[in-house]
Amino acid sequence: MEKIISAIFKVESEGYQAITELKRAPITNDYTVSQAVLVKKENGAIRALDTFDTGLETSNDTATGSLIGSLLGILGGPLGVLLGGSIGILAGGAIDAGDAAHNASLIEMVTEQLVDGEVVLIALEQEAVEGAARRALAKFDTSIVEEDAAEVAEEVKAAQDAQREMAREARAKLREAKKAERKQKVEENRAKIKADFDTFKAKFKKD
Repeated sequence: MEKIISAIFKVESEGYQAITELKRAPITNDYTVSQAVLVKKENGAIRALDTFDTGLETSNDTATGSLIGSLLGILGGPLGVLLGGSIGILAGGAIDAGDAAHNASLIEMVTEQLVDGEVVLIALEQEAVEGAARRALAKFDTSIVEEDAAEVAEEVKAAQDAQREMAREARAKLREAKKAERKQKVEENRAKIKADFDTFKAKFKKD
């Protein structure tokens, strides 16, 4: 089964060690890793520290090559920041707090758990033995989230759609603000022009 696995490390050096080990042995009898990236959250922003890519090409870029990059784009974008404090937003409505962890997407869980100063290893992998990659990371002090890569691809698409909608709404609000500001400026110009005429007429009558 193809999965996206995310491992959050409290100790940065352990994150580097984990991705280095994946680079050395991306293919084992139990699992194969085609892509991985190590990123750090600093001052609320996501920054890539190290990457690994086998260069594997398939006929479905959404499910493989571009998926890690798209996922990072969401985690580091405005929606990722928003989700950091709003688990369940991609579900499209309020959900019971007790069901939050069960219903949350990988994107939501990572943004919820990753705090400033910590690093996260995100990898696209195929398992021949269930739980093999998780067990390989068990020696580190990590918090691991994993999900079916095909489901993550749909989560990413939904998040991208939501992000585009957020951008559309933001642009609409900016246009309305500029329209209101322009209207105010027009009224100010109108009042000034009228005042100039009043001043001129008053002066003319005196002369």
